[in-house]
Amino acid sequence: MRAALWFLALFGVAVAIALFAGNNQGTVTVFWPPYRIDLSLNLVLMLAVGGFVFLYAVLRALSALFDLPQQARRWRNQQKERAVHGLLVDAIAHLLAGRFVRARKSAETVLAQEAALQASERHLPHAEPLRALAHLLVAESAQALQDKSARDTHLQQALAPQAGREGLAMREGVLMRAARWSLDERDPQAAGRWLGELPLGAARRTLALRMKLKAYRLLSQPAEALETARLLAKHRAFSPLAAESIVRGLAIDLLNGAHDSAQLLRAWGDLEPTERAMPDLAIHGALRLQALHGDAQLARQWILPVWERHSELSDAQKVRLVQALEAGLDSIDSAWLARFEAAQRANPRDASLQYLAGMACMKRQLWGKAQQLLTQAALGLRDARLHRQAWRALAQLAEDRGDAETAAQAWKRAATE
Repeated sequence: MRAALWFLALFGVAVAIALFAGNNQGTVTVFWPPYRIDLSLNLVLMLAVGGFVFLYAVLRALSALFDLPQQARRWRNQQKERAVHGLLVDAIAHLLAGRFVRARKSAETVLAQEAALQASERHLPHAEPLRALAHLLVAESAQALQDKSARDTHLQQALAPQAGREGLAMREGVLMRAARWSLDERDPQAAGRWLGELPLGAARRTLALRMKLKAYRLLSQPAEALETARLLAKHRAFSPLAAESIVRGLAIDLLNGAHDSAQLLRAWGDLEPTERAMPDLAIHGALRLQALHGDAQLARQWILPVWERHSELSDAQKVRLVQALEAGLDSIDSAWLARFEAAQRANPRDASLQYLAGMACMKRQLWGKAQQLLTQAALGLRDARLHRQAWRALAQLAEDRGDAETAAQAWKRAATE
């Protein structure tokens, strides 16, 4: 379509010129005493156009001739720039391939050639970020070669102030690499200092948060590590299962750091509702509270949501839940006893529930029912500790009623199975 329009326009121009020139009877007279020259107007116009074209061509040729030295200098500068960029690419490729000595030499050559260009007043348009990147490559290679003095020297040069957005991004990248090196050397304090120099926006990026998490874990600061892990989970830095596992582990470390029940209560209050609802975390918190001689009733309140989802728990979680409830059976109330009995009737083949109900009946001095439930539980329990505890309880019941032979057999099975 465009070609057709151009053709029509050209045809129109040709027609206009033909109409103008075909019937043009005008003349141009030039008086040059004692001469008189009569020229056709068409010829004068053609000579004018031809002279303009010729003059323009001559001026362009002269301009190109005088511009040759500048073009030669520009070409040489472009060749040097291409060489610098080629060496920079080689340094990155060698670094990724693990050839650290070659990478270091290529990056040092980049610095030398860039300095030569600067000395000859031929500044690259992006000299500062290029120089910082070359210093970073040298420092990275020196880190791999365990040359810490060269690494620190080039690191400081890479952190030199730079103007513009590219310079800010380069500085952030250098700070993050420095933090990574510190973490590789198991120096979380230095990593924290490097990360502390990042701007607020960069400090909340996923990479920075991952390094903060590792630093806090190395520093044994579970509260800060837990908060960082929550941010990473919100940013979807981990899969849901991995995020839950990491948060649960850090929360357990936070609870383990409590040295008395008051500290444990504060730590428990710092947890989010979704975290307190985790079965493993709730059970561990209850066990920890009872180990610190805290309120057993409060511990049972912590694990009540877990108890209500008893059927969804794994076998290992059921065993730990039974252990947590067993530790507070001395202060068990009728409501919890009713829960034990209801759960045992709803799941008559669950050995852990039989054991728990039997131990609760034993604490309430319901000897006959306790013996029946514990006998059934002892035959079905897979956990070694609960299995021994069941036979020990049966041995104590037999001793209380004066059946020495049955008690001896129960003690023997508790010791051997």
